[in-house]
Amino acid sequence: MSTFVSATIITRNEARNIERCLNSLIGVADEIIVVDSMSEDATVDICRRYGCKVTRRPFTGYGSQRQYAAGLANGRYVLSIDADEVLSEELRNNIIALKAQGFAHRMYSFRVVNYICGQPMHRSGMKPDMQIRLFDRRYANWDLLDVGERLTYPGGVQPAPVSGDICHYRCADFDELDFKELRNAEMRGRVMAAAGIDAITPMSWLRAVSAFIKCHLREGAILDGHAGRRIARARFMATLAAYRAARNILKESTR
Repeated sequence: MSTFVSATIITRNEARNIERCLNSLIGVADEIIVVDSMSEDATVDICRRYGCKVTRRPFTGYGSQRQYAAGLANGRYVLSIDADEVLSEELRNNIIALKAQGFAHRMYSFRVVNYICGQPMHRSGMKPDMQIRLFDRRYANWDLLDVGERLTYPGGVQPAPVSGDICHYRCADFDELDFKELRNAEMRGRVMAAAGIDAITPMSWLRAVSAFIKCHLREGAILDGHAGRRIARARFMATLAAYRAARNILKESTR
């Protein structure tokens, strides 16, 4: 007996990406829950045209937005996907087959492949990794972290791997990459400030250089040519921005 699947997506100004994502969910999801963070483009209109259930909610952090979306789902099984992600045809077919069988496991993990400017990345700190994206929501919840959110679930539950990829199209150009890295840096800065983490300017520069070197050498960005250099540079700038944001917040709190 086929199992009802709710797909959840959080969005903000994703008109350029969302239709590609929604098309990959046809035949997989029985409903699509979209929690939109006040988009100013055509994102909401596109989602409604596809029959999505759209809720508009100010952005409160990735973890809380994902958990809120999961809480709106009518199905036991939730498929969490981002607006700039697409299910590969192999993964689509495998999920549809598992769905028809009624799902034998409480959660499933898929390989996520990151694309930068249309190219799949295998180094630069963006190598493919397995992530839990399909789960019985009775056994898993998103933590409420602003950034770097993860699913939490009982220790005895083991995710079952499924063949096929989620293709994560991180950016169409390097300006978009820089924008997204700096946006996430602002959120990391708020988290750091809340934890009382601060660093004087020279120390933050040292940590930014360390982030660049780690990405460039240990994570192999040096082997990715121009793309690798731009990713390492974005990590450098984002680290500086995160410490700057934390420092400014802590200064304001003492006034």
